[in-house]
Amino acid sequence: MTPDTTKAAAPNLYARARFVLSAARMAQLPDDGHPEAALVGRSNAGKSSALNLICQQTGLARVSKTPGRTQLLNVFDLDGRARLVDLPGYGFAQVPIAVRNAWGALVGSYVEQRTTLKGVIVVMDIRHPLTELDVQMLEWCRDRLLSAHILLTKADKLSFGAGKNTVLKVRRELQDFDPSMTVQAFSSTARTGVEEVRAKLDQWLGLAEPVDGTIVTSV
Repeated sequence: MTPDTTKAAAPNLYARARFVLSAARMAQLPDDGHPEAALVGRSNAGKSSALNLICQQTGLARVSKTPGRTQLLNVFDLDGRARLVDLPGYGFAQVPIAVRNAWGALVGSYVEQRTTLKGVIVVMDIRHPLTELDVQMLEWCRDRLLSAHILLTKADKLSFGAGKNTVLKVRRELQDFDPSMTVQAFSSTARTGVEEVRAKLDQWLGLAEPVDGTIVTSV
């Protein structure tokens, strides 16, 4: 690790996130080499609400009462230095099977082939964590040696004790599955857990700031 004395990232970097494009194919994604972090999860897990809170923008990602609305790779620029990518939700039964299969192929290709992808936030409803499709996503990350962080959303739906127990249970299961993976509770409604997930994104994207204000980047 070597210090880079360029100007440090502004504290409101995520608040300045802006939509760039929606991609239906890998070839449509930017090729400038900027690092990316992706968000993915079941269609009703609260992924769009989580992205909006992380970026302090209520309308950045569409929030719909109809799960499965995100059908493309939605790309958001972070001040011209990094990107967040909102991946299509999975597991929504009312979507035609051909469409579900196409979504799965697109997400799989992105996770397995995108060289600029540094980590994946896997969004799960804290009341229903580690479903079969969630585990499949984590397996993709593990097989590619890709960092993964589980965001247990809707934590406000459980008592503090029940939420803490769920986090601990998932953490124990990750020890056998892949001890490098991490997990936290999160609530878009109560606005809790946002600083923790931002810190994880900063780490992946090379945006973390040391105390002296310089940005640390890997050589």
